[in-house]
Amino acid sequence: MIVGIGVDVVDIPRFEHSLVRTPGLRDRLFTRDEVEHGDRTPRSPASLAVRFAAKEAVAKALGAPAGLQWHDCEIETLADGRPVLHIRGSVLEAARTRGISRWHVSMSHDGPVGIATVIAESDS
Repeated sequence: MIVGIGVDVVDIPRFEHSLVRTPGLRDRLFTRDEVEHGDRTPRSPASLAVRFAAKEAVAKALGAPAGLQWHDCEIETLADGRPVLHIRGSVLEAARTRGISRWHVSMSHDGPVGIATVIAESDS
């Protein structure tokens, strides 16, 4: 059963400007694995922007509870290109409270716009 759906849209140039303007923002929002590819090359600003949108969509799917920590929600991209959500800590606790057992994530970007959609499901 679907417990929640979250969608977020991001203006990629504005997000990139925020990363430049606020040097610590990248580390505050993302884990090392989100910032770098498996071979440790840096991800593009567009890739980071849609990851940020996915984290925002997760919060919306959860009902935006207070106290969620950015690093407790991590977006991994599998070798075949599919995004996978890993949760822990504050996000895991919020998901357990709502009975969420599965997540579906979709991310895309084109030109200056990025979008992410997250669906949270329970077994009941």
